Amino acid sequence: MNGLHLIADLHACKAPPALMLTADALEALCVEACRRHGLRVVGRVFHQFSHPDGSPAGVTGTVVLAESHLAIHTWPEMAGVTLDVYVCNYSADNSAAARQLLDEMIAVFSPGRHERQEVRRGRV
Repeated sequence: MNGLHLIADLHACKAPPALMLTADALEALCVEACRRHGLRVVGRVFHQFSHPDGSPAGVTGTVVLAESHLAIHTWPEMAGVTLDVYVCNYSADNSAAARQLLDEMIAVFSPGRHERQEVRRGRV
């Protein structure tokens, strides 16, 4: 189990609206970022929400990794994003890749402020 769980809450994001509102754009960003950092994508699910009038709302998505996952949720009406990156370190230490992935995602959304937490999981 030995792993690293990274959590970030982003506020006052200045990201392009497509990343906050469009599932396809957000999915492409997340998948490519995971691959860029050497993490192996094995699945993905992204859902685009709509307001009652049919206009786009936020997006929730998960990239399933051989090493674990990246989850993201956008709240465009609040210019907010939550990020969750978890990697197991069973056969290799993926901690650096996870930190680099989270750093990249934070930079892309360009928050006015953010909180970040690291949790060590399942130490053996």
